[in-house]
Amino acid sequence: MKARAIRGTGLSILGFGGGQFIRLASNLVLTRILFPEAFGLMALVQVVLSALEMFSDIAIGPSIVRSSRGDDPKFLQTAWSLQIIRGVILWVAACALAVPVAGFYGQDDLIWMIPIVALSTIITGFGSIHMNTANRHLTLGKLTAVELGSQVLGIAVMIGLAWWLQSVWALVYGSLAIAFFKTALSHILLPGPANKIGWDKSAFLEIYHFGKYIFLGTISGFFIQHGDRMILGKFITLEELAVYTIALMLASVPQLLGAQMINRVFLPLYRTHPPAESADNRAKIGRVLFLVRGGLMVMALLFALSGEYLIDLLYDDRYQTAGVLLVLLSLSILPRILITGYDGILLAVGNSRDFTILTLFTAIFKIAVLFVLVSKFGLIGAILTPVVVDFMTYPALVWFIHRYGGWYPRIDVALLALSALVCALAFWFSPNSWAELTALRW
Repeated sequence: MKARAIRGTGLSILGFGGGQFIRLASNLVLTRILFPEAFGLMALVQVVLSALEMFSDIAIGPSIVRSSRGDDPKFLQTAWSLQIIRGVILWVAACALAVPVAGFYGQDDLIWMIPIVALSTIITGFGSIHMNTANRHLTLGKLTAVELGSQVLGIAVMIGLAWWLQSVWALVYGSLAIAFFKTALSHILLPGPANKIGWDKSAFLEIYHFGKYIFLGTISGFFIQHGDRMILGKFITLEELAVYTIALMLASVPQLLGAQMINRVFLPLYRTHPPAESADNRAKIGRVLFLVRGGLMVMALLFALSGEYLIDLLYDDRYQTAGVLLVLLSLSILPRILITGYDGILLAVGNSRDFTILTLFTAIFKIAVLFVLVSKFGLIGAILTPVVVDFMTYPALVWFIHRYGGWYPRIDVALLALSALVCALAFWFSPNSWAELTALRW
């Protein structure tokens, strides 16, 4: 298990790093071909699609990872059938929402863009269920190949279409290409028996009872992850939203890697080595937590120190204001890095109810803070929100996880002190970012 965890961590970092590099490289090419408003429109489409996916999440993947029946063919057939059904339902819902969403944001192009991009949910619904079994056993080599390969092929199609069409529709059709290649490669590269449609009542009930709380939790998770763009889309222009999205794409790299580490490394480790079971388990997981969080904090520091210079180097004058935003956003995720890995223990022990209560509480608090700060400070308000929310909800998180031996206060205090030094260093390197904050008037 230790060897698999190490390989899994390495492959997760490799896959994530490769994916982010591909994403950045394609963004650099596409921003030089297309106009900024195209990325603002696509950001709104992705917010809607993310909402649908998270509003319908019944935790099929985590169910396979944690269940004792995770390798049972009948269980996997039932899970794959549910995955397909969910994809079709998502597309129908997207079609129904397209007109009201377009009216809300005042963008008629969304009427057609949303249903077409949402076809990707049907395509990925047919993706191999062995993507989840590979995660269950921490055999992530071919899974990483599927994800990186589909990105490379799909983005190549997207760039070709952008050069040809010179339109936002290149991003729309390109997203479908990525979904198609991911589904195809998952069946070609991942080992295991052929996926079959099937139904087992006991398997369905197990997935349902575990996922019913996750369903509510991921709805809350949507507002935590995407609430800023959902609200900003109403208060700022498409061009400003595009600039913010570019800064967020870079700044969120450490946070996204942390989330991937929870799903691919911490969840299986918590399942097989519960920290409350022995002092040895607790010490080992504590060391992993410290190393992972420390590494993520170093990544955030690098983006904060280089933010303005990086944007100047990579993007043209239309996107230069993203530099200050990148510095501030990189610092705003530090509180989230401090608690990376904690909530994974709730899913590992099967306590999806408490996980849901925690995420629901966080979501409600974040949306309330977002409305207040964005309406008053605009983009800077969206940047300040996660800092306020993570610090205010920390006591609730501790209360939920301490009974499972999952709270490590010494690590939290040590990294909190380190994060204060990171902020001071970043503001020293980027006085413009400090000026933006000190210019606020309440």
